[in-house]
Amino acid sequence: MQRMATRIPKTTPVPDRSNGSDSVVLERRPLRTRPPQMHQVVLLNDDFTPMEFVVLILQEFFNKDRESATQIMLKIHLEGRGVCGVFPKDIAATKVDQVQGAAREAGHPLQCMHEPIE
Repeated sequence: MQRMATRIPKTTPVPDRSNGSDSVVLERRPLRTRPPQMHQVVLLNDDFTPMEFVVLILQEFFNKDRESATQIMLKIHLEGRGVCGVFPKDIAATKVDQVQGAAREAGHPLQCMHEPIE
């Protein structure tokens, strides 16, 4: 069984002929990774979900205090949508599932989605 710590890294041998010998120098190439693309979780307005329920959702799933949850709820009510938080894609998808599950369990048609930030 091979273990990751004991594997020899894949490198390209580069002949070193500067001193007249035939020695080989291994060159390491660093991996370049990009940070994950962030997604914003958005709640959409509807005419049936109580405002107090939206505030409770914001407090429970997005860790908002009562005042900021109320401000976001009013933005959703007045503008039709409001951003609840910004997360990596997997976490945003989980938040959407949690919110929709809680809304369905409570019998509300609250809609939640996530979209990438450009």
